[in-house]
Amino acid sequence: MIASRSRLFAASLTVLALAMAGQAAAQQMPTPTTPAQDGPTAMPPAVIVEPGPPASGQDAAPDPFIIITDTPVTPPIPAVWAPIPTNAEGRSAYGLYLAGKLALMQGEGATGSDYLAQAEQLVPEQPRVREQAFTSALLTGDLDVAAALAPTDATASPAFVEGGRLVRLVQDFVRGDARTPNAALAQQPIGAPHARAGLLVAPWIAAAAGDWSRALQPAPISGDPLTLAFARMNRAALLEKRRDYAEAEVELKAAADVAGVGALFKRPYGEFMERRGRRDDAIALYEAAIAVQPVDPGVVRALQRVRDGGRPPVLPDFREGAAQGLITAAAQASAERGNEFAAVYLRLAQNLHDDDETEFQLAQVLSRAGLKSAARSALSRVGTDDPQLYAAARAQLAIALEEDGQSDNALAELRRAAAASPDDRRIALVLAGQLMQLKQHDEALTLLDGPVLNTADQGASVHFLRGAAYEALGRTPEAEAELWAALQTAPNDADMLNYLGYLWVDKGLRVQEGAEMIARAHALEPDNGNIQDSLGWAQFKQGQFETAVDTLEQAVDKEPANAEINDHLGDAYWRVGREREAVWLWNRVLVLEPEPERRADVERKIANGLDGAAPALGVSQ
Repeated sequence: MIASRSRLFAASLTVLALAMAGQAAAQQMPTPTTPAQDGPTAMPPAVIVEPGPPASGQDAAPDPFIIITDTPVTPPIPAVWAPIPTNAEGRSAYGLYLAGKLALMQGEGATGSDYLAQAEQLVPEQPRVREQAFTSALLTGDLDVAAALAPTDATASPAFVEGGRLVRLVQDFVRGDARTPNAALAQQPIGAPHARAGLLVAPWIAAAAGDWSRALQPAPISGDPLTLAFARMNRAALLEKRRDYAEAEVELKAAADVAGVGALFKRPYGEFMERRGRRDDAIALYEAAIAVQPVDPGVVRALQRVRDGGRPPVLPDFREGAAQGLITAAAQASAERGNEFAAVYLRLAQNLHDDDETEFQLAQVLSRAGLKSAARSALSRVGTDDPQLYAAARAQLAIALEEDGQSDNALAELRRAAAASPDDRRIALVLAGQLMQLKQHDEALTLLDGPVLNTADQGASVHFLRGAAYEALGRTPEAEAELWAALQTAPNDADMLNYLGYLWVDKGLRVQEGAEMIARAHALEPDNGNIQDSLGWAQFKQGQFETAVDTLEQAVDKEPANAEINDHLGDAYWRVGREREAVWLWNRVLVLEPEPERRADVERKIANGLDGAAPALGVSQ
């Protein structure tokens, strides 16, 4: 199965690329609150954690902002509008509303937001339209539009009302007005389910407004420990700005000692010590933190910086501090699967302080929220200041483009990623896989044989791809050697077993051994239609035609649009005397857009039969 197996290794490389990009986010990106380079900081790292059970408390288990359902949660849109509200172009409110919902379901957030905003203008009395227009504007980054559309009706969901308040107040701060939002927050803090974001942003707004009594209020005494520790970090940074160093250290030490989460705050505490000239104390703190697993790469970089005599990061300004608070709230919301909330917080953070790391994180949560187009836009905005972050963003963008059928554009993005990070083996491997996918085998082989990938510890994936490249170029002995080397490292990899086994069976080299390999692969992945096709083809090659028919019929059931599997089943049908069905399947293969070589072979079989014997009269039509 040459074509199908090509898709198999392309899919495995997609997984590798996703892992590579995720690792870049966790390791290469400076954490949201403490840059690796000298720059504003004093906040703890907002650690990206795997989604888990929702936390308890006011902000637990957030519902998604946009719920596409047939059961209205607000007064329903009338079944009949009389007269029908239409805009200047003659488009009806209901048509715009449906078009907006469809665009959202298809991941086209900007288009959906535009349609819903137009619908809301025609029927402002409809709260359901207003709510969806508001949330789609939020998720696509039209924050001023969202602020204008934010529901205020007492019957609206708190997710909309409090989310709207948060957006309006932060946008006021973005425009340089800190006093208005500070006064509003003093009168009524942001409530659930956005209370956490409100708690972490409010002190910075108060400080910017000159209201230091509110800015320096102690952190709440109840709530989830992680949020309260971050609130203490906020207060410590603001106390340090006021030169109350003793009280700032009390807060830092308390946060660093919180059971279960204190390790997150060792680095900010060490940076405080550095700024106070206590370099030996900072070194001791960093060394103690590194001795505990898992190791924070940021702490390693901080220790190296202080040993090298580098300058400690400076404190954030008020806008950056507020942005960091929102980034922290976003990380926590995303960990609780509240990706829509996280996207809103990150959009607001970007408005306060434009930053490539935040843009990269925004792309991740937009993707998890199903807003693929918006995620691609965010990835494309990540700049080149941090080459590794830029490379990770381009690699993820390439994956998204490949999923959208834009293979050539995906290749272009991977070339950009490789140019930005030329020594990154993961990116080089993904690029080689994409070249193979586009049948640029010579260039792929050059890359696989180059110094980045052709190393003593190159691993199974490199051997596998190199073997596939050799096979595509007709260099079978070299292909066998590389695929065999891959299996020595990964003996239970179903794709690799299937690939080498099929090569041996299809070329008649070591048919029995190849069939055994394919059987092992099928046992590992019994639901994989491509591997089941290989198993059926091995049975066919061994003359087990009736068994092959049964196996290949199951493979077609799993992969009905696969031209190669249909072709194989047609051959098996012919061998057991079911010639009419064989020709029908071969004609179906032509409809499935096979590669030119297969098309020519199938056309010959339709005309002449499998052995050159023409089909019976009427069979071919």
